[in-house]
Amino acid sequence: MGEALLIVDMSNDFVHDEGTLTVGKPGQAIVPYIVSLADRMLASGGVVAVCMDEHDPDDRHFRDWPPHNVRGTWGQQLYGDLATWYERHKEHPDVWYVPKRSYNAFYGTGLGGRLRERGVDAVHVCGVCTDICDFLTVAGAYDEGFHAVVHRQGCATFTDLGDIFLEHMRRLFHAEIA
Repeated sequence: MGEALLIVDMSNDFVHDEGTLTVGKPGQAIVPYIVSLADRMLASGGVVAVCMDEHDPDDRHFRDWPPHNVRGTWGQQLYGDLATWYERHKEHPDVWYVPKRSYNAFYGTGLGGRLRERGVDAVHVCGVCTDICDFLTVAGAYDEGFHAVVHRQGCATFTDLGDIFLEHMRRLFHAEIA
């Protein structure tokens, strides 16, 4: 059974105190756990995919949300120790950067096909936001035929709906909540 870790939207705009759509301290607190997961996944021969929102400055998405994760900006860069981890490992063939234009990391990215080619059948999901991009990425994993493991300790959101959406992931998409 092949496995992959999907690190969802851990950018400056979503995590840094000065980000335009930040989760703030809850997002910052999960970074050490995610770095540890990434190290373990690589050590066990799995894939680590950094799945990152990437928008053009005039993206229609900004009709509904403040501008965030604009391609090439500070806001779109990985936050803190995750940026350091990625810089150290980005040349590794099993570390992938996956830009996404949707909440769901599978939608329009080719991620599902790449994971299947690599023999992956289970994805571990962490990052932000639990009730938006994490939730919809787990829905995408389900639709693509992957078993999902969601790491409660590696997810954060800016609402009070995190636990409810973890339960929805378990019930709707048969995700394992670790």
